[in-house]
Amino acid sequence: MIRHAHISRAGGMARMSRTGRIGRIAVFPLLIVLAACGTQRVDGIPASGATPARPGPDRSAAVDGPVPDRSVLEARARSLESAMELIYVIDVPGFAVAKQSLGPSGDDGFQSAYVAASGGGQIHLRVDRGTFPDATCESGAQRSCRPDGDRTWYSAKGGQHEYVRVEDGHVVRLDADSASVDREVLRAALISAHRADDRELDALLPEEPARSAAPVERGDLPPVGDGAPDNEVNAGG
Repeated sequence: MIRHAHISRAGGMARMSRTGRIGRIAVFPLLIVLAACGTQRVDGIPASGATPARPGPDRSAAVDGPVPDRSVLEARARSLESAMELIYVIDVPGFAVAKQSLGPSGDDGFQSAYVAASGGGQIHLRVDRGTFPDATCESGAQRSCRPDGDRTWYSAKGGQHEYVRVEDGHVVRLDADSASVDREVLRAALISAHRADDRELDALLPEEPARSAAPVERGDLPPVGDGAPDNEVNAGG
């Protein structure tokens, strides 16, 4: 269930690869230096084993001011190569999103990483189209995978653990190193995971790349002919 990824660079910013593989090896060590302050509270977290509630975004933390037109947000999402409906955010105390980690996953999915302000913990969020049937959740000597709530599964393997929640037509995944992020924190992140609203999209998405300026007109090109530079020596020159 837990796979690996690498970072690629496109459009002037570092991106996670589009393969949908999880970027713990390449991404997480890099993001340690990107930890940022500023957190949001998550209240009403049920005990492990209870069916996760799905609270909406914390409106009290919303920033005042106008929100860009929906078409502008859609253009910014397209520049990230992610579908708007698959862009999710989480609200976990002590963790902040690393903007450099934003990128597509699969065909038009989304992924990002949240870094702890202290302690080095990192949570990787990935949202892809598809499903997660019970048949893929098997137990073995090196792996444990079991249901933990409505359409929710937990697995652990090789020092990593992951929560998966199946939505309508897509799957939300959250994984982390089990030594730096414990199960309750990872579960709290899953409970808080929700589709970003317009204000959250505005705060999260990179600005749309600026269109290139018109080409500079050269003064040494003749107005007619094949456009070869005019190298004629003028009088006195």
